[in-house]
Amino acid sequence: MKKKGTLLVVDDNRAVLKAVDLLMSPLLEHVATCPNPQLIPSMLKELRPNAVLLDMNFHAGINSGNEGIYWLREIKRLSPNTKVVLFTAYADISLAVTGMKEGADDFVVKPFENKALSDTLLRVIGGDKPSKSKQTNHNAPTMLWGDTPAMRDLRLMAEKVAPTDANILITGENGTGKDLLAREIHALSLRAEGPLEIVDMGAVVDTLFESELYGHVRGAFTDAKADRIGKFESAQGGTVFLDEIANLSLALQAKLLTVLQQRQVVPVGGNKPRPVDVRLICATNGDLEAMVREGKFRQDLYYRINSIHLELPPLRERRDDIESLSQLFIDKYSQQYGKQAPTLSASALEALRQYPWPGNIRQLQHTIEKAIILNDKGALVASDFDLPPACAIDSNPQEQTLEEMERSMIAKTIAECQGNMSAVAKRLGVTRQTLYNKIKKYNL
Repeated sequence: MKKKGTLLVVDDNRAVLKAVDLLMSPLLEHVATCPNPQLIPSMLKELRPNAVLLDMNFHAGINSGNEGIYWLREIKRLSPNTKVVLFTAYADISLAVTGMKEGADDFVVKPFENKALSDTLLRVIGGDKPSKSKQTNHNAPTMLWGDTPAMRDLRLMAEKVAPTDANILITGENGTGKDLLAREIHALSLRAEGPLEIVDMGAVVDTLFESELYGHVRGAFTDAKADRIGKFESAQGGTVFLDEIANLSLALQAKLLTVLQQRQVVPVGGNKPRPVDVRLICATNGDLEAMVREGKFRQDLYYRINSIHLELPPLRERRDDIESLSQLFIDKYSQQYGKQAPTLSASALEALRQYPWPGNIRQLQHTIEKAIILNDKGALVASDFDLPPACAIDSNPQEQTLEEMERSMIAKTIAECQGNMSAVAKRLGVTRQTLYNKIKKYNL
């Protein structure tokens, strides 16, 4: 059953319009697309949308964002109750921050991830009320547990610690499902009726950290025309999930530690502390213990966030789960794209089981999705999967560290994709931001 709500998508890229339409149409009552912002006034009057997904730039070579800000103001003037989510490139996040000050409700960074975009739009259309956050969680993917011994042990531990208020550190390689585990813990906790606020620390620039997490007061900086609460306050009574915590600089680590110790925040530009009651879950694919030894991560903060440590195993260590996970994704994407679910042939299953999956579950998910889109037969065979050569992983992994293997794979994939970072990220099953972080880390 479709959710109620009308969405208007305004972008001059027709491929983007089509992609968002395909993504959101099964989730909303009506999705309308518009390639020309000049049509916004008439479409607002005709459709009365609950939300508008608005691009920030509409002419090639012009990246000032002035067009997006102009049309944001027009939407708010013509239809004050319509929510606005801004579409912006990663390099132009500052434009989105300006847009938030002008009345936008949220922003999404291009290239977007389907789940992040749909979660944001559904939340905004749903009203963004903390007391309703549980409803948003129902739309989120459930944890992909599987039935291998390692995952059974992890599940027992997660179910045991979820009802407590202990801070939890989730570690594991990219694509193993750390965000899903965090959502699962929140759903099983005594705070499940409260909000779950998610912050990707790899996507928050240092200058916006305090405003994002602790909020700001009116007049704190230029064009700060209204008070804004941060993630810690909006998660009151619930959970804050800080993903990619290893990306936090030492200076910001100290500020986070202060908040955790004092259990209060001071908004940017303010001087009155505000108490916060949240449960903290952090995640990283890095080795925080090594970072502590190297002086890159504060030891006191490490102990503070690591009351309970949960480690997600890579997919290559849970091969017995590949069949059930593959079937789950086959059913999901067959339904999403209106196709009859194909069977999984023995050769296809063997190919999936033997592949090393450097991108873990996320890479398997993308592989199955692509195969479903292109498949026009009654069964999937090994050749339906566009898998990079297994030799992309060094043939003598025993002679390499995990980081050396990862660096080698990224370098090889960049060469094979001729520097197309979108293609590299898709092939490896990671986000572009994570890919850029890795490239910087390994000096590629």
